[in-house]
Amino acid sequence: MPTFQSKKFVPKSYQNTLAASYRSSLSRHPFLLFGLPFIATMVAGSFFLTPAAALRYERHDRKVKTLSRDEELGLKRTQGRKAFDINEEYYRLAAKDLDDWDNERVKRLKGEGDGVLR
Repeated sequence: MPTFQSKKFVPKSYQNTLAASYRSSLSRHPFLLFGLPFIATMVAGSFFLTPAAALRYERHDRKVKTLSRDEELGLKRTQGRKAFDINEEYYRLAAKDLDDWDNERVKRLKGEGDGVLR
């Protein structure tokens, strides 16, 4: 004879309660009584939290100002200044003489190495 009984002790006051009936039917239908309410809670939570997330992003969008292309590049026309034209800038740089130049060393500060290896 085994030392301990294999049958669990259940008090008589527990047998007729809602918890007892739920626990006994949970072993027979686990998805219906545990899985389905869990999935339903997740789906309902998703629907309830969507407006809160949208509100967060709308508030962020109000804070961020959308810049036009000119403002982004800092080329906003000021009074007396003409607009930037890429073609005009290209031809202005192409007209420069790039073959006539001298290589001059930059004067160094005191204590700064001149970069010449001796």
